[in-house]
Amino acid sequence: MFMTSVSLAVAAIPEGLATVVTIVLSIGVQRMVKRNAIIRRLPAVETLGSASVICSDKTGTLTQNRMTLVKTYVDGGEIVDFNGVAEGDTYKMLCYGSLCSDGKVVFEDGAEKHIGDPTETAIVLAAHKAGGVQDELNAESPRVGELPFDSDRKLMTTVNMIDGKPIAIVKGAFDVIAKKTIKGDIEKARVACNEMSSNALRVLAVAYKELDEVPQNPTFEELENGLIFLGLVGMIDPPRPECKVAVATCRQAGIKPVMITGDHIVTATAIAKELGIFVDGDKAITGAELDEMSDEQLDAEVRNISVYARVSPENKIRIVKAWQRKGQVVSMTGDGVNDAPA
Repeated sequence: MFMTSVSLAVAAIPEGLATVVTIVLSIGVQRMVKRNAIIRRLPAVETLGSASVICSDKTGTLTQNRMTLVKTYVDGGEIVDFNGVAEGDTYKMLCYGSLCSDGKVVFEDGAEKHIGDPTETAIVLAAHKAGGVQDELNAESPRVGELPFDSDRKLMTTVNMIDGKPIAIVKGAFDVIAKKTIKGDIEKARVACNEMSSNALRVLAVAYKELDEVPQNPTFEELENGLIFLGLVGMIDPPRPECKVAVATCRQAGIKPVMITGDHIVTATAIAKELGIFVDGDKAITGAELDEMSDEQLDAEVRNISVYARVSPENKIRIVKAWQRKGQVVSMTGDGVNDAPA
């Protein structure tokens, strides 16, 4: 397939030069294949070589996507290091988080096998260490309804029968859950969330709501409002060791690196600083702030913005188009389906 593509690409070149070009391109393609890069269209390789801006997702792309739960915070309390022991509301929060997760951790021959979203498996493993074994929790408190997670809503909700009562458990972005909570010290929780985020932790909030009956057709409005705030979990997702060097190489080549992520702005900025993406004089904004900007305002600021946080897939497309209007050749990289449109 590669040789056919190469031949088509050089068909219009004079015979002698075409032979040389074919050899050079073939060697280049073979080297890329050895690095596990598959080329479908050769012009894309040339375009990539001309890239002047690289926009990248964070989780799983710039970071290892190996989440480990290291901090907990329950309503009205203090941030606590998690060492595998949990009692009271901390234990309740971990168990509720595990119930509201589709990820699984399987133990085989003494080794852990994480299946599903790493953020969820980190919560499931933490609950397991504290004594909340997932299979047992699911058997005791079966799921009878759910609203799956999506990147626009930034929440996931399940309905579980807990002690004979239907309980809606909501987990997701703190800033979203905070707006839907009617009970809990949200301002103190906000301080805790910012503190954990500034230490490059990914933070999720857990809340719940007691229901009168199991909803037959559950809706966001019904289940994800009037919540009781339970607490926060903070997880570390270390940067890939090779990324800092790669970012420095890009800068030396005159390429502008940009981070676009769904994570909290403080977490994203902390990671971006560590990797060298965010430097003095740069700006970081949220998707909500981006939504309030006109295309003209974005065009005027886009060169100064290195971090976009809490973004939607539509935001990612808009950022890429803004750079293209500046005459830049833009690369977008990420490991999620929400990165594909951009």
